Amino acid sequence: MNPEKIETAFSLMNQTIELLQQKLDTSFFDAYIENAENLVDGAKVRVIDQTPDQETVAKIEQSYQELLTLGLEKEEWRKVTQLLLLKGSKQETLQPNHQLTPDSLGFLFVFLIEQLILDKKAPVRILDIAAGMGNLLLTIVNNLQLAGYTIDASGVDVDDTLLAIAASDSALMEETIQLFHQDSLQDLLVDPVDFAIGDLPVGFYPNDEKARQFLTSSEKEHTYAHHLLMEQAMTYVKNDGFGLFLLPSNFLETEQAPLLQQWLGKEVFLQGIIQLPDELFKSEHSRKSILIVQKNGDVAQQAEKVLLVKLPTLKDPSKVKDFFKKFEDWKSSNL
Repeated sequence: MNPEKIETAFSLMNQTIELLQQKLDTSFFDAYIENAENLVDGAKVRVIDQTPDQETVAKIEQSYQELLTLGLEKEEWRKVTQLLLLKGSKQETLQPNHQLTPDSLGFLFVFLIEQLILDKKAPVRILDIAAGMGNLLLTIVNNLQLAGYTIDASGVDVDDTLLAIAASDSALMEETIQLFHQDSLQDLLVDPVDFAIGDLPVGFYPNDEKARQFLTSSEKEHTYAHHLLMEQAMTYVKNDGFGLFLLPSNFLETEQAPLLQQWLGKEVFLQGIIQLPDELFKSEHSRKSILIVQKNGDVAQQAEKVLLVKLPTLKDPSKVKDFFKKFEDWKSSNL
């Protein structure tokens, strides 16, 4: 990956987004989507009612041509779009559940999935139950493809703006990903997958009637959305397949934890909990872990020793390498 090329591409994209934002009098994210759609549509600016004006159109399309001559690879496109979205997130405040999943966590998911793939030669089907802007899913898809796997990916999200960003980014990268704009807890038109993933939104799900269809539902109050999303996602996973979910580290200590444990004991095996480094989070309350669960099946069984590990840092390559070795040793002994 060429840092100079990425820096040049970021600058060109940023200029065109800012021009569109100004001339269309719109938000950063709407201008971002418009910009990406222009690029995919032959690198031509869409003009409606003479807006934007011809001078602006000429400037933007010149930048598009400069951008295309860079010949960005898929992962370079993803890096550029991530940097732009991080900039936009600072410009327009996003609620915590809408924040971009960092690259460091995306690459950790890539490692875990590659380790857990049961059939190395077959296509790998992945479902992101809370796709958001799509950075986690695209990080996984791009990098597993680079490792030689055939990937069939889909994502679901209820927020139309976030999903439009995910769609425009996947189009820029010429990635074929099925994206569904709907409540993730409604019935999904998704074929069974090998892996369910999610950087899960934290909070209460307001539809109590729908929640009652799940084992993790609460009779006393609204049910935690992240509990329901995990249960929902795993219904679309093949027998013996895995779920990898990012959720609050205190998930086994909350008032609704017994409801989650009831599901963990009946529908899936809890195989591992990876507590993420404190350095990634602003406060103790916001710390998260990756939960690894495996669906019941012919091969799956409860690991003799559940993986319980805390990653001290993701900044020291030697410490990360130590974790990789520890995970590989655990997998060979328990799965």
